[in-house]
Amino acid sequence: MKIWLILILVVVLGGGGWWYYNRNRNDGPQYVTAPATKGEMTQVVTATGTLNPVLNVTVGSQISGNIKELFADFNSPVKAQQIVAQIDPAVYLASVHQAQGDLANANAALELAQLTAKRKQELVTQHAAPQADLDTAIATLHQAEATVQIKQANVEKAKVDLDHCTIYSPVDGIVISRSVDVGQTVAAAMNAPVLFLIANDLTKMQIDSNVAEADVGNVELDQDVEFSVDAFPYRTFHGKVVQNRNAATTVQNVVTYDVVISVANPDLKLKPGMTATAQIIIARRENVVKIPNAALRVRLPESDAPPAAATPLPMTPPPGGKRKGGRPPGEKHERTIYVMPPGGGKPAPVLVKLGINDGISTEVSEGLKEGDLVVTAVEMPQTKAASASSSPFGGGGMPRRF
Repeated sequence: MKIWLILILVVVLGGGGWWYYNRNRNDGPQYVTAPATKGEMTQVVTATGTLNPVLNVTVGSQISGNIKELFADFNSPVKAQQIVAQIDPAVYLASVHQAQGDLANANAALELAQLTAKRKQELVTQHAAPQADLDTAIATLHQAEATVQIKQANVEKAKVDLDHCTIYSPVDGIVISRSVDVGQTVAAAMNAPVLFLIANDLTKMQIDSNVAEADVGNVELDQDVEFSVDAFPYRTFHGKVVQNRNAATTVQNVVTYDVVISVANPDLKLKPGMTATAQIIIARRENVVKIPNAALRVRLPESDAPPAAATPLPMTPPPGGKRKGGRPPGEKHERTIYVMPPGGGKPAPVLVKLGINDGISTEVSEGLKEGDLVVTAVEMPQTKAASASSSPFGGGGMPRRF
């Protein structure tokens, strides 16, 4: 009995040692795969901007004075040439009266100069006065005429200032902002004070969006835009690119360009000043084969990599830096990925042509068909339990391990 127990113990210990010694040799890497799927893909350029009316009119004052009356308030609809404010005209009315009095005085001086010149002319004709007296009288007459013109201009200026006491709306629209109150003094010494901000038509608005220099090359006129605002987080609004301005803005070494997006606002839900997060659609594909982006980053262990495809082809970044969402639309490039054979085994390298990229998946125009299993991650025996190394994006299908 002792001999049998010793033999059984030796066999068990030997088998355990053999299993412990060879367990890592027979346990090769596992491949996480995802199927190539078909569907719609959209490549976008993301930008943020501010909603503004297409036409904003600032109503100011060319003169200084106290606000006597206001005829418009926030959100008040106004018509062109409608009175919106009245500045106290007392001082300017007095200036008109003073200028008119100066003009009357100058006219009297002109009449006297005319009579004097006429008498001097008669005396000179009769040789009763020297020619110098006539010349002086004529010069005085001309000075009186010039003085009348100056005083007339002063009257006209005083009347214009008096007319400016009444502030009119230059356009039809709605008052967005009112900056003054009744009794407030406005000073127009250095610049025109702003009284009102009037939007011409809030049913037509625009987004002044900031697009990074790496993405602005993909933006073209008439491209469709989808955007959202914080006030309506579950609603998607639509617009179109109407202008791509060349003026650059640099903030902390980041260069952006102003892309103007036209927006229809028939229900007046969008308000001026709202922050919009826009997605400019630069390419859209229907019913295309696509694979997860993780498949483009897979590198096989040197022991399992096929000799002809030990290293995937590098992806050369486009000129001007990396673009969000991939390369320009229509530009295709080749890349080597790894596909699991239908019957199992080791993955095989496949050269494919890639199209647009939406940040999660990439279009495959040639080299794959729907249902092919592409390798998205490789799990080594030491890290088999850490399956988090696989891509979180399944590309429309559940990952599989081989």
